Amino acid sequence: MAADVRPDTARPTDEIVDVLIIGAGASGAAVAWSLADTRMRILCLEQGDWIKSGEFPSNGRDWEARRYAEFDISPNRRARDTDYPINDANSPMKIANFNGVGGGTVIYTAHYPRMHPSDFRVRTLDGVADDWPIDYWTLEPYFADNDRVTGVAGLAGDPAYPPHQPTMPPVPLGMTGTRYARAMNQLGWHWWPSDVAVATTEYDGRAKCINLNHCTPGCAQGAKASVDITYWPSALRAGVELRTRCRVREITTNEHGMASGVVYFDGKGVERFQPAEVVILAANGVGTPRLLLNSASARFPNGLANSSGLVGRNLMLHPWPQVFGYADAEVDGDRGPQTVMWSKEFYETDRARDFVRGYTLQFSRGTGPANEAITSMIFGRLPWGKEHHRVFRTLHYRRLLIGVACEDLPEEHNRVTLDPILKDGHGIPAPKIDYTISENSRRMMEHGIARASEILTAAGATNISCSRTMLNSPGHLLGTARMGLSPERSVVNAWGRCHDVKNLFIVDGSIWVTSGGVNPTSTIQALALYIADSIKQRLATLFD
Repeated sequence: MAADVRPDTARPTDEIVDVLIIGAGASGAAVAWSLADTRMRILCLEQGDWIKSGEFPSNGRDWEARRYAEFDISPNRRARDTDYPINDANSPMKIANFNGVGGGTVIYTAHYPRMHPSDFRVRTLDGVADDWPIDYWTLEPYFADNDRVTGVAGLAGDPAYPPHQPTMPPVPLGMTGTRYARAMNQLGWHWWPSDVAVATTEYDGRAKCINLNHCTPGCAQGAKASVDITYWPSALRAGVELRTRCRVREITTNEHGMASGVVYFDGKGVERFQPAEVVILAANGVGTPRLLLNSASARFPNGLANSSGLVGRNLMLHPWPQVFGYADAEVDGDRGPQTVMWSKEFYETDRARDFVRGYTLQFSRGTGPANEAITSMIFGRLPWGKEHHRVFRTLHYRRLLIGVACEDLPEEHNRVTLDPILKDGHGIPAPKIDYTISENSRRMMEHGIARASEILTAAGATNISCSRTMLNSPGHLLGTARMGLSPERSVVNAWGRCHDVKNLFIVDGSIWVTSGGVNPTSTIQALALYIADSIKQRLATLFD
């Protein structure tokens, strides 16, 4: 159990800072950038490294092999020394994250939708879950700021999407997208070019995408807007300090119940104490509850900021079935950004269906040759023996793939706890995941699978299959320290401050109340900018 006061004097103590941020990913970078104009002393501790562009798999022909090795989306398979293990055996969806400067934005697909206005009002509109204590329009100016810093390719005017003005033209539909679009027109269903955080023109010193290959194993060219090349350079120039290979073990508190700093291990494995006036958690929806639970003390016996008992609960992971088939001619394969268009046809609740809320259909380009061979053999499409190469030629660069991004409603039994046995390389308890897919989500998944199959058929695809087991592909970690007005029913207030600890803030996906049916990065960053602005507006009375 952690101490309530500053750690013993035998442990090296660093110079106190005004603001300490834990995590250098999407939200940590955004909040650091925004707070930098206060001229406070701001320090960010990141347990991973800077990843050099020359190290990305996309520099070489072996990129697919490395994508499933040291750049895998799963920390359990990746197993770098900067990763921590996760016990996700009791979950059909396996946890995906990345530890390093940039966090998950290093390996994300750069699909960049915003949450919709209805996503913040699901209790009012649909009688499920809870409304957020803020609405979409509170975040709208921060979405716009984030788009400008990030650089977002897209097309304004989507009638099924909030009004906005992307900063660059959309990713070209290509041969794959054109097939999808014609199929959707034939069916009479909504579609639109996706918002994508990829440069389609020169933007803020970044050259436009030259279609090196699949976006997920890191963009060696720098066209993909990971925060290590967007927010962090500006934040560092403004005076923010960033220390890598610093793994935080616990947040400490003082005799007044305020956060006093953190105990962490530096790059040499030395245990240190970093004091701070304000602590901001940006460690993702698994890392943040892990740290809060591991910061239990006499004053906070159930974990820090956990008087509600909700730290770690309401984990939302976005069930994400993938439906795919094969065209009769070569299409784009893995060349270019993965996601080219979306459909919101089934996004909002329809009382005629047997589930509430809805999903986004995401239309993707295909995959590389190694992945095609491996997955096609798993599904029994590709034989061994003399027919192997002939059949492979009918599959290679012909795959059409539609992802079904299902809203995942919060349920308290879906949770993150501390594993009693498994530990990381510094002896810190690993997170344990308990998660089941709800019946509402299962019905939603089957509806989406059926619609995606119709679209693929209309697009001329054959040999249509569905993977319900590739559910860890997005790696969206949400809801485990939820936002709300009541301290009994939430962990942080309407502007990210913990109800129980008035100088402790959370800015990552753990504060989400509901998940929507979209990739979360854009909204996570808008929330981080909103919380940073709220802090700046209240500096004189921040702890009242």
